[in-house]
Amino acid sequence: MSREQRLAEVFIELADTLVDNYDVIDLLHTLCERSVELLQADAAGLILADQRSVLHVMASTSEEAKLLELFVLQADEGPCLDCYSTGEQVVNIDLDEVEERWPQFRAATIAVGFRSTHAIPLRLRGQVLGVLNLFCADRVTLSRSDVALGQALCDIATVGLLQERTVRRGEVLAEQLQSALNSRILIEQAKGVLSERSRISVDDAFALMRAHARRNHLQLGAVATGLIDGSIAAATLTPTSD
Repeated sequence: MSREQRLAEVFIELADTLVDNYDVIDLLHTLCERSVELLQADAAGLILADQRSVLHVMASTSEEAKLLELFVLQADEGPCLDCYSTGEQVVNIDLDEVEERWPQFRAATIAVGFRSTHAIPLRLRGQVLGVLNLFCADRVTLSRSDVALGQALCDIATVGLLQERTVRRGEVLAEQLQSALNSRILIEQAKGVLSERSRISVDDAFALMRAHARRNHLQLGAVATGLIDGSIAAATLTPTSD
C-alpha cells in the first residue's frame, strides 16, 4: 500500500468518528496511534483541558508515554505545556539541547529511552483544547510536510470533540469533555482490574478492553464499568474467548 493510500485510510478512519455517540477516548487513542505510525515516532501521549482549563492525560500509546505526560503536568514543564500556552507547534526538540529550558522533563524523558520529542496543538480558531506529544527513541526531525500532516490529524480530532453549533461559536463542549474525563478514570481502574485478574500488562489489558468495545459496539466506559462491577467477566475479553 502506498503512503497516499494509507493517509487516505487514516483520514477516513478519523472522520468516521464524527457521528452521534462516538467514543471520545477511542478517538484520542486512534489519533495517538496513527500519529506514531505516520510521523516516525515511537510513542505518543495526549493531554486535554477540561472546562476549567485544567489539563489531564487522556490517551497514550504506552504506559511509559502516559507516565511521562503525568510527570509533565506534575513538574509543570515541557514542550507540550509551551505548546498549550502558545497554541504553536513545538517540534524537532533534541533533548540534548534543552537541559536549561526543561531540566526535569529532559531527565525523565531520557531515562525511559527517548531522545527527541514533538508537541502539536489541538486547536480551533485560536482556542487550544489540548496537545499531542510525540516521543522518539532517535533524534527524529520532522519536515514541514510532516508537521503539516500531524497538525491535520490533530485538527480532525479537534473537530471530533466539538458539535457543529459549538464549532461555529468556537467553544469547548464542556459536558462532553467532562464525561470523557470521568470515563478515563473508570478505564484506568478497569485496566488495573483486568491486568491483575488476567496476569497481563496494563497495555495489553487496555488493548483487550478496546477490542471488546469495538466488537460489541460498546463505549469504553461501559466496558470499564462492567469489569469493575463484575457484569463483564475478565475471561470474556481474552483472545481465546472469541
